Amino acid sequence: MLKKIVVVGLIMALCGTVLAQEKKEDKKQWVRHFYSEVLNKGGFNLIDSLVAENYYEHEPLPGYPPDRDGLKQFFIMMRNAFPDLNNDIEFMIVEGDKVVSYVTMTGTHKGEYMGIAGTGKSFKIKVIDIIRVVNGKMTEHWGAGDYMTMMEQLGINSH
Repeated sequence: MLKKIVVVGLIMALCGTVLAQEKKEDKKQWVRHFYSEVLNKGGFNLIDSLVAENYYEHEPLPGYPPDRDGLKQFFIMMRNAFPDLNNDIEFMIVEGDKVVSYVTMTGTHKGEYMGIAGTGKSFKIKVIDIIRVVNGKMTEHWGAGDYMTMMEQLGINSH
């Protein structure tokens, strides 16, 4: 009887580990999909289905509110400024309901960006995003990018 309990306990623990790993992979797949379809391809019509109504942006987006509509407006501005904007995920780490992504972001400055007319120059920077995914929707985002290097590469004086 004790052997059965131990075996059943081990099987349940193993199943729990497998399910936890599947959940991690689901979250990584969700983030890959978001980057690919929304950020890289400009599928902004997907934002309402992928981002929670009560979404909160922790990374300051100058001139935009820290909510879902502000996020959408910011992404549209970025796509207009950098029509070839691309985010290449180098790696991801999942901890609970948060996914950390280390990303190489590239683009060519063709349109207005933060009030600055297109320069025709390209940039390549590293960005770290932390995305909280709950029930298949992004509920929060924290981020940090090397935007000073971006401005230098675009030839925009920061003074």
